[in-house]
Amino acid sequence: MKTDPQAFIRANTSLMPPQHVPEISLYLANEAHELWLKTEEELEAIGLPPPFWAFAWAGGQGLARYILDHPETVRGKRVLDFASGSGLVGIAAMIAGAREVTACDIDPWTEAAVRLNAEANRVSLGFTGADLIGQAVDADIVLAGDVFYDRAFADALAPWFAKLAADGKPVLVGDPGRSYLPRDRLEFCAVYEVPVTRALEDSEIKKTTVWRFAS
Repeated sequence: MKTDPQAFIRANTSLMPPQHVPEISLYLANEAHELWLKTEEELEAIGLPPPFWAFAWAGGQGLARYILDHPETVRGKRVLDFASGSGLVGIAAMIAGAREVTACDIDPWTEAAVRLNAEANRVSLGFTGADLIGQAVDADIVLAGDVFYDRAFADALAPWFAKLAADGKPVLVGDPGRSYLPRDRLEFCAVYEVPVTRALEDSEIKKTTVWRFAS
């Protein structure tokens, strides 16, 4: 690696608020493809996953908005921000009064992004790069933004989320209508019109729903 992730993130993103969650500022990229290529070069690796950590995805923005508008959802609780990306949802949970938040993501660059974004918002988040799918979690509530974009991933998540909910650990997901959302397992919480980047989505506004997994 030619430089450390934090230096790379600072050099290739700008600190700015997501449009739907202006209370929070994140290190975000302006152009997806250019940053992806730079990241590949930095790691000297071909086929590196897209830098999901550099964008405020619609599902995460919707879920973060819900948490800020309904702080009682997380107040005083231990929160797992699953597939955290930028850490937006976890940061929202800390601002809303969570006792502690652990961000979880297997992307090796995410830890640096989460750390920088947490510092920018004067909160502290824990982090794990472990693959937690199917495991018990040491948290009171699980939050997951924009995770049902891939069939295999969704097929693994749905039974795990349902099991967590059945064990008394609520699971809230934010989703802008991804193809593999298991709607038959979900209970409606709220809906938002979230501004997004056209380079990443098929429109400039994504109708984003917050759901609770049924136990």
